[in-house]
Amino acid sequence: MILVTGATGNIGRELTRELNARGAKLRAFVRDPARAAGLPQAAELAVGDLGEPATLRPAFAGVDALFLLTQGIGTDYTANALAAARTAGVSRVVHLSSFNVLGDPMPAMGHWHHEREKLVRASGIPATILRPGGFTTNALDWVPTIREGGYVLDPIGPGRYAPIDPADIAAVAALALTEDGHQGQEYVLTGEETFTVAEQVRIIAKTTGLAIEVREAATVDEIVRSRFPDGAPPALAEAITEGFAVMRADTVGFRTDTVERLLGRKPRTFADWCARNADAFRRPADA
Repeated sequence: MILVTGATGNIGRELTRELNARGAKLRAFVRDPARAAGLPQAAELAVGDLGEPATLRPAFAGVDALFLLTQGIGTDYTANALAAARTAGVSRVVHLSSFNVLGDPMPAMGHWHHEREKLVRASGIPATILRPGGFTTNALDWVPTIREGGYVLDPIGPGRYAPIDPADIAAVAALALTEDGHQGQEYVLTGEETFTVAEQVRIIAKTTGLAIEVREAATVDEIVRSRFPDGAPPALAEAITEGFAVMRADTVGFRTDTVERLLGRKPRTFADWCARNADAFRRPADA
């Protein structure tokens, strides 16, 4: 039995589909059952909260492998999940971290993920650590300003990066959860193509037929809103600002060939992702 945490998120939904296609026995861990609509019918549903250890025992019962995705800036959820995994006798963990742990100096977001990685290693459970870069789905953060004002706030200017489709992260995770030879490995995952924000916006505009302006973010508040339109806690806001400063300085774009090496194919492209998600950027009446 494979337990998927974060099962209703961008990676988790793709992972449940990948595992279902492989015929794996899986269980989706969710906080809100209403959000589980669309998950494979074959998936068992476990309702609980990683912040409430008492809800974890039934969810972890009989589980052999765990996909561990925890959000936020703390380590409690990770610690709770690993404690439940040890009690249940889980023999394999695939942990979602971040390529930010490779920074020199390591940025704040890297430190949070680094602390979680240390907990995973200290658990004694054989683990595979996935360190993706920015996701293609981060472009969905631009939906409110595209729909309401026809523009995107650009916090990185000349900076370039290689966004990865969550479906590719899920495909690598499924490989590590169901096949041997990946325990103890650390996989840094990116897309193959590098982009500035302006280049990404041009692809979205071409795909959707929308006229979209790119406005450079001029203040810290605008930089934070470009990633979290509704705002973010102070520590997270500082980390976002720092992270975008690092991205602005990288005018080449960090990328790896890990996806191709593991899956035997090129990563999915940003243009392909846009084609699959074009309606998300349009107003409902125009979709």
